[in-house]
Amino acid sequence: MAEAVFHPPRRKRRVFESYESPFPVDVGGKDFRICQAEIINNNVIVRNPEDIEQLYNKGYFGKGILSRSRPVYSISDPLLVTKWQGVNINMPIIASKKYQCRVQWAKSILQEQGFDDCSVTKILENYTKPLKLLVLEEDGAEQTSNSCNRMGPNTENTELSRQSSTDSGNVVALSPENQNEGYKKACLGGDPAFDPVAICGSKQQEQNDSKEIAEVSCQKHGLLVHCGCKAKESTEQRSCEMIKSKECAPEYVLVQEEEEGSLCPEDDSAHAQENLVKKEKLVCRRNPFRIFEYLQLSLEEAFFLVYALGCLSIYYGEEPLTILKLWEVFSEVKPNFKTTYMAYHYFRSKGWVPKVGLKYGTDLLLYRKGPPFYHASYSVIAELVDDSFEGSLRRPLSWKTLSGLNRTTVNASKELMLCYLIRPSDMTEEEMLTPECMKRIKVQELIVTRWVSSRERSEQDEL
Repeated sequence: MAEAVFHPPRRKRRVFESYESPFPVDVGGKDFRICQAEIINNNVIVRNPEDIEQLYNKGYFGKGILSRSRPVYSISDPLLVTKWQGVNINMPIIASKKYQCRVQWAKSILQEQGFDDCSVTKILENYTKPLKLLVLEEDGAEQTSNSCNRMGPNTENTELSRQSSTDSGNVVALSPENQNEGYKKACLGGDPAFDPVAICGSKQQEQNDSKEIAEVSCQKHGLLVHCGCKAKESTEQRSCEMIKSKECAPEYVLVQEEEEGSLCPEDDSAHAQENLVKKEKLVCRRNPFRIFEYLQLSLEEAFFLVYALGCLSIYYGEEPLTILKLWEVFSEVKPNFKTTYMAYHYFRSKGWVPKVGLKYGTDLLLYRKGPPFYHASYSVIAELVDDSFEGSLRRPLSWKTLSGLNRTTVNASKELMLCYLIRPSDMTEEEMLTPECMKRIKVQELIVTRWVSSRERSEQDEL
């Protein structure tokens, strides 16, 4: 068996972020916090935005459920953001067609809940009506308006679109109805004048407070019981309240809409009619159908954060799960969890960033620093064997399947690694019921490379 040759990781050409120090952090320090996750449909989900940022930045744990890796999903259209970049408003900008799709989605949900068509139409018209917003011009002057106007481009004439964009500049026009109104802020959220939800918000909060006093999650009993214990505000309760408040708060978007009248040239020639310039505006409305992006952790990542780092608490319903319970539950959800977690724990401890290797037909992918900086160096297959390298393999490979898997890995500029987790012959099944069994596990790494006869002959000739 030949000795493996180390190939340095391939750095990505375009890196758009800086590298932050990964976990572990100083326990008890100012940067340490215990994040919260929950099990939903056998998946570990993190919903708190602060926890999402903490877990992903400190070691690239998990991935966004709507994004490729980093959870940065936004409904805003990048082309429209570039087009209206002079309007200094920190809101998503979407097209009118995309907004109408969300209105239809909200309409179908209300109809499924039993509302008649008349009620649904009235509810959506009231919720999606135009709102006042604060806009900033290039000179920093504040103005309040229902919409931002611009001479928009015509898709049928590219040259005219560029010219209209240049000539109109980034000036924000006010409607005559709102020029004399002295609004200092865009009080969109929480103001009954703009947000009808704010009227009943205080009443609902009082009702929720009374319910919380009646039924309190007692730390002694661990369940919602009428035990007479005093409610103690914890970080978990505060984070849950913050998540609920953010999810219930309305989302405001800027919708690009066309004016009823378009600017036309004075002459009625056919050429002039082709060069029509559409007058477009941005209208602030509430988004009737919100989509939230959460952080999804693999079972290995979630258990590593709980067991190895102690910076994550996982809940099932209202009950936090212990380490032994998570070991049992994850093993039931994923039969080979113990094997893959041992390999994950081993490579994480070596400084690699392991990610799920499903798209390459393996168990893990190993990154240096993280996916934003380097391409994956190794595709790993983990197997649990005994002292004699025997046992019931999870994935028995024939020469044909091994060759195909190796070719797929090499074509992606990676190396195939077989990670053998060697279990002592005297280890019982009872010891495998706890994560403490990893203390007796040994690891053997084997890199698989394809033997090329021409390359071998050239090396022999050089010798």
